[in-house]
Amino acid sequence: MAYEEQFEQARKDVQTLSRKPGNDDLLYLYAHFKQGSVGDVTGKRPGMLDMVGRAKYDAWAKLKGMDQDSARQNYISKVEALQKSHG
Repeated sequence: MAYEEQFEQARKDVQTLSRKPGNDDLLYLYAHFKQGSVGDVTGKRPGMLDMVGRAKYDAWAKLKGMDQDSARQNYISKVEALQKSHG
Protein backbone atom coordinates (compact mmCIF):
# COMPACT_ATOMS: atom_id res chain seq x y z
CA MET A 1 0.00 0.00 0.00
CA ALA A 2 1.37 3.41 -0.96
CA TYR A 3 2.34 5.78 1.83
CA GLU A 4 -0.43 8.28 1.06
CA GLU A 5 -2.95 5.43 1.04
CA GLN A 6 -1.75 4.25 4.46
CA PHE A 7 -2.16 7.78 5.81
CA GLU A 8 -5.68 8.04 4.39
CA GLN A 9 -6.58 4.59 5.71
CA ALA A 10 -5.31 5.54 9.17
CA ARG A 11 -7.51 8.66 9.04
CA LYS A 12 -10.52 6.43 8.35
CA ASP A 13 -9.51 3.79 10.90
CA VAL A 14 -9.25 6.27 13.76
CA GLN A 15 -12.93 7.08 13.30
CA THR A 16 -13.91 3.43 13.84
CA LEU A 17 -12.34 2.96 17.28
CA SER A 18 -14.75 1.47 19.81
CA ARG A 19 -13.61 3.90 22.53
CA LYS A 20 -12.66 7.54 22.22
CA PRO A 21 -8.94 8.09 22.87
CA GLY A 22 -7.86 10.36 25.73
CA ASN A 23 -7.15 14.05 25.25
CA ASP A 24 -3.38 13.54 25.00
CA ASP A 25 -3.84 10.96 22.26
CA LEU A 26 -6.34 13.17 20.44
CA LEU A 27 -3.94 16.12 20.50
CA TYR A 28 -1.13 13.89 19.28
CA LEU A 29 -3.29 12.65 16.40
CA TYR A 30 -4.48 16.15 15.53
CA ALA A 31 -1.00 17.65 15.51
CA HIS A 32 0.57 14.86 13.47
CA PHE A 33 -2.32 14.78 11.01
CA LYS A 34 -2.07 18.53 10.44
CA GLN A 35 1.73 18.43 10.15
CA GLY A 36 1.50 15.49 7.77
CA SER A 37 -1.17 17.01 5.55
CA VAL A 38 -0.51 20.79 5.76
CA GLY A 39 3.02 21.23 7.11
CA ASP A 40 4.10 23.76 9.72
CA VAL A 41 1.47 25.53 11.80
CA THR A 42 -0.21 28.55 10.24
CA GLY A 43 -2.35 31.39 11.52
CA LYS A 44 -2.45 33.09 14.87
CA ARG A 45 -2.62 31.32 18.20
CA PRO A 46 -6.23 31.33 19.51
CA GLY A 47 -7.06 33.56 22.45
CA MET A 48 -7.16 32.59 26.12
CA LEU A 49 -10.89 31.81 26.08
CA ASP A 50 -10.56 29.24 23.28
CA MET A 51 -8.83 26.59 25.36
CA VAL A 52 -9.44 23.73 22.93
CA GLY A 53 -8.26 25.70 19.91
CA ARG A 54 -5.26 26.88 21.85
CA ALA A 55 -4.31 23.34 22.89
CA LYS A 56 -4.61 22.13 19.30
CA TYR A 57 -2.53 25.02 18.00
CA ASP A 58 0.16 24.47 20.63
CA ALA A 59 0.35 20.72 19.93
CA TRP A 60 0.74 21.40 16.21
CA ALA A 61 3.27 24.22 16.77
CA LYS A 62 5.52 21.83 18.74
CA LEU A 63 6.03 19.86 15.52
CA LYS A 64 7.32 22.85 13.55
CA GLY A 65 10.13 21.74 11.27
CA MET A 66 9.13 18.05 11.26
CA ASP A 67 8.93 16.78 7.70
CA GLN A 68 5.53 15.64 6.48
CA ASP A 69 6.59 12.02 5.92
CA SER A 70 7.75 11.67 9.53
CA ALA A 71 4.51 13.20 10.79
CA ARG A 72 2.48 10.83 8.62
CA GLN A 73 4.44 7.80 9.85
CA ASN A 74 3.95 8.87 13.49
CA TYR A 75 0.23 9.32 12.83
CA ILE A 76 -0.08 5.88 11.20
CA SER A 77 1.84 4.23 14.05
CA LYS A 78 -0.32 5.93 16.70
CA VAL A 79 -3.53 4.83 14.97
CA GLU A 80 -2.24 1.25 14.79
CA ALA A 81 -1.43 1.33 18.52
CA LEU A 82 -4.86 2.76 19.34
CA GLN A 83 -6.55 0.05 17.30
CA LYS A 84 -4.87 -2.56 19.49
CA SER A 85 -5.78 -0.82 22.75
CA HIS A 86 -9.17 0.64 21.79
CA GLY A 87 -10.31 -2.10 19.42
